[in-house]
Amino acid sequence: MTRFKGLAFGCSCMALLAACGEEKAVMQDAPLTVADAAAFMEDAETQLSEAGQHLERLSWVNANFITYDTNMLVANADEDFIKLSVSLANAAKKYQGLDMPADLARKFEKLKQTMVLPAPEDAAKTASLARIKADLTATYSTGKVAMEGEEKTLGDVSDIIASDRTPERLLAAWDGWRKVSVPMKSDYAEMVAIANEGAKELGYADVGAMWRAGYDMDPDEFAKVADKLWDQVKPLYTALHCYVRAELSDYYGDRVVADAGPIPAHLLGNMWAQAWGNIYPLVKPETSASGVDVTAALKEKGYDAIKMVKTGEGFFSSLGFEPLPDTFWERSLFTKPEDREVICHASAWDLDGKNDVRIKMCTKVNDVDFTTVHHELGHNYYQRAYQNNTYLHLTGANDGFHEAIGDMVALSITPEYLQKIGLISDVPPEEADIGLLMKRALDKVAFLPFGLMVDKWRWQVFSGELTPENYNDGWWKLREEYQGIKAPNDRPADAFDPGAKFHIPGNTPYMRYFLAHILQFQFHKAACEQAGWEGPLHRCSIYGNKEVGDRFKAMLEMGASKPWPEALEAFTGSREMDGSAVVAYFAPLKQWLDKQNEGRTCGW
Repeated sequence: MTRFKGLAFGCSCMALLAACGEEKAVMQDAPLTVADAAAFMEDAETQLSEAGQHLERLSWVNANFITYDTNMLVANADEDFIKLSVSLANAAKKYQGLDMPADLARKFEKLKQTMVLPAPEDAAKTASLARIKADLTATYSTGKVAMEGEEKTLGDVSDIIASDRTPERLLAAWDGWRKVSVPMKSDYAEMVAIANEGAKELGYADVGAMWRAGYDMDPDEFAKVADKLWDQVKPLYTALHCYVRAELSDYYGDRVVADAGPIPAHLLGNMWAQAWGNIYPLVKPETSASGVDVTAALKEKGYDAIKMVKTGEGFFSSLGFEPLPDTFWERSLFTKPEDREVICHASAWDLDGKNDVRIKMCTKVNDVDFTTVHHELGHNYYQRAYQNNTYLHLTGANDGFHEAIGDMVALSITPEYLQKIGLISDVPPEEADIGLLMKRALDKVAFLPFGLMVDKWRWQVFSGELTPENYNDGWWKLREEYQGIKAPNDRPADAFDPGAKFHIPGNTPYMRYFLAHILQFQFHKAACEQAGWEGPLHRCSIYGNKEVGDRFKAMLEMGASKPWPEALEAFTGSREMDGSAVVAYFAPLKQWLDKQNEGRTCGW
């Protein structure tokens, strides 16, 4: 595989050196044209595609067989890809100032953003960046917690956080996992410095500005858009927070949870307090009829990991999408192997830009993973839909789109849908709706401020507003400001709690998840309107509606070939991301929460 073809200009022999030099001078003096820029871009996309596929395949092997050798292989391939991307991005600078067609100009901007973390034109620093990235991921993925006389995995301690109700044991699990990230701090700081140097060479103020520039608007303008979306949904979150805090205070007592101020982070059923669905039994509405216990239904019907994925495939097929290829079933990882370390964090993969799509999950038979399956398959169907685009357009209209697609489908997992596929016999009465909405809000609404603050923290890190000495203090300041969450104990001076969340050492931009939690409801509302639905949004399912599926596929097929407002408009009729659909979806719950919160002091 020729991965670096066309990068160098040279002469084939010493005898022709002078003539070659003259020819080079003539070429340098010749004015560059749009045709030159287009030819450069075509060659750049070919090289990136080849190198990207090589890196992706090694990354797949590494994620499924975590060893010293696979860490080394993926670090070397990542280093090569970074070098190639940096070289092409810098070579592209000579075309600045050309009056290009809009599509070509967007590709030149996207070329600078092929790297999540850019390296400077310095071989030693590029190698260091690749090594640090691999080491951080390996440290996280192989982390163990010494607890109760044994070594526990992240999955083990996450199960404790999800199901235990003993504050002391919850704290031990929560605090133990955060010891895993302590050694990451110095490497993380070095990585930030190297990547910022690379971003500046590409013309950005820092890496955070580079990430925000990927939304077809000025980086500072995008930050304002994110704040505007948060302002739309904040009253709903505040009402949920107020109710949950009061219920937890009743359950644990004032000594553990006060009825005012932030909520201790270890009591919300999730290792990062990013989704609160696991504490539903503690906060469920007493007056609401019983909803659907999806976990129990899955187990009663004999579902396993494969059947869960087959069910997710069936939903997309009902919308008119082609079935997943045989290779998907042959090559995906559906359950955790007994004999080796793997990265269990659920993910969707596109290995060849065509049909070699896969998921990697340590799937458990429960309602959370049933929803996660639909989410990951959404990535795969999106990847297949846009496969006819060129390399730089083989992605979502923006990264929030990619995360929203499967989640939009999961919003159609209504009781009526579960009955249609034979998972339940009877649809709960309307009195159960508040319970259903509460369950969903504990995951969807509770996530919103967390989804926003993770990259708010990184933007401050990349800009230098936060330095290594106050990484942790800055993290908890933002968590309290946006989530109303606090650390359950005094944090040690060497703590690096951000590193306890996969996406920080894994360097996955997080704004995509915040946007996805806005967009999925905007997509859902538009889809329900297209289907002629007139009832409450939370009762709408588009299962089996091929007309909606056709419009949905048309948007997906665009990939990143057009600015995201055009893709959004193609399906929803609007060119702006809008949080009002979230508010509309949860309107019955908000009314109920406001009634429950009467007489309480909400906020923190």
